[in-house]
Amino acid sequence: MTSADRPDILIVMADQLTTAAMPFHGNRVTRAPAMASLAENGVVFDNAYTASPLCTPARAALMTGLLPSNNHCYDNAAGFSPEIPTFAHHLRNEGYRTVLSGKMHFCGPDQLHGFEERLTTDIYPADYNWTPDWDTTERPHWYHDMSSVTDAGVTVRTNQLDFDDEVAFAAERGLFEHIRSEDERPFCFVVSFTHPHDPYAIPQEYWDRYDAAEIPMPAYGYDVGLTHPHDERLRAVCAMEDVELTDDMVRDARHAYLGAVSYVDDHLARLLEILRVTGRLENTVVILTSDHGDMQGERGLWYKMSFYEGSARVPLVVSAPGRFGPARVSSPVSTMDLLPTLVGIAGGDDAAAEEHLDAESLLPLLRGDHDDREVVAAQYLAEGAIAPIVMYRRGSWKLIHSPADPDQLFDLSSDPLERDNRADDPDAAHVLAELRAEVAKRWDLERIDAEVHESQRRRRVVGDALTRGREHVWDYAPPYDAGHRYIRNHTDLGDLEAMARYPSVRARQQPEPEP
Repeated sequence: MTSADRPDILIVMADQLTTAAMPFHGNRVTRAPAMASLAENGVVFDNAYTASPLCTPARAALMTGLLPSNNHCYDNAAGFSPEIPTFAHHLRNEGYRTVLSGKMHFCGPDQLHGFEERLTTDIYPADYNWTPDWDTTERPHWYHDMSSVTDAGVTVRTNQLDFDDEVAFAAERGLFEHIRSEDERPFCFVVSFTHPHDPYAIPQEYWDRYDAAEIPMPAYGYDVGLTHPHDERLRAVCAMEDVELTDDMVRDARHAYLGAVSYVDDHLARLLEILRVTGRLENTVVILTSDHGDMQGERGLWYKMSFYEGSARVPLVVSAPGRFGPARVSSPVSTMDLLPTLVGIAGGDDAAAEEHLDAESLLPLLRGDHDDREVVAAQYLAEGAIAPIVMYRRGSWKLIHSPADPDQLFDLSSDPLERDNRADDPDAAHVLAELRAEVAKRWDLERIDAEVHESQRRRRVVGDALTRGREHVWDYAPPYDAGHRYIRNHTDLGDLEAMARYPSVRARQQPEPEP
């Protein structure tokens, strides 16, 4: 494959974006035309799942093609080892320029993990001080509470907006800088927004795109008769019992969430327009996805951290009309599958990249080839748990299993809202036995439990020590070379202005070559 054949790649990630909010997954209220257009012209994976419903482990798994128990990124303060190859490393080896703008929530001293450039800092800390403790039932003081819901509504400014506006500007300028440069390498730009992650607060412009009367309420709320021990732990870790939510609070939170989806959609539209006007869009593979979903009040739960569909299932769209025809794929897949897929798109050996991974290339599904995969697996090893929790979906059956809790077994074909736990149903006993046997064969949960406990204990010691005496932070500080921005005397003014202008005036003034 020549350099001219290799496509550019743009990966746009939204944080905590649930499939239930997507117009291409049946939501008729959400105003997200750029996302809808991508889906209309791309391949939509109807059953894509996060590898772990929490930011850091989800993103590390997406980057490495490995589940948390194999890359050891268990929670939002777990160190990400620099020796593990990511898709950014693989793409660099294939001759790509790899650039990150926005959030990836890397913890530890390596804040690049294969990216050649990082254009912004992260919105969250890179240290170990958010390490959960499975040896205590005390609520972590650093975790978010229900103020995101009780205070939901219109705002003028937030941390989230500060961050995402910077992410968008840096990405737009970075794209133009690459396109105007003499760098002929194809690019992989990852643009990762923190919206629509809570707090659910959005400017009036985006709030006004929705009529409150249109905002659907949860299909059903908290039901003590259907609760599960992990649900109760999540309610405790998020201090849900400390507040009494009104219908207005719930509606406002869902209203602001949809406004935040529209906000991300506007930024996506701007990125796509840059590629269009510069002539790069036709040879760019555009991927839209998220790290995990958001329960949005379903079952009385908010945020993520569970394996219910609202939290664990994510949008995944791959749009490259010149390469892959528009399609819907029902096979269950994982965001981890992006690593070998990207290697294959870049011209590498995606089958070889799959070796030693928990991932499978999506290229056969993108090409419309027959693919009989029916299993997708995920793990949750973070706050709110007291032992490993795994999800194992085979076909329409989904098992949620933990040594510490009763099993949950759902048939998503007949019970998409997961109201009917079939774990104690004699008619489903054979399915439960088969799935439990496959889980036991796949994972040594006792060993994983011991490794998570040991990691937590080590990180608490290191994290405490690094706050004492002279502190050296790991948070990424993007370099800003002011000496080479805008107009400087080391470059001829005419040359500089001509180089910065797109399209180039001088290129248009060049005489046409003689036939």
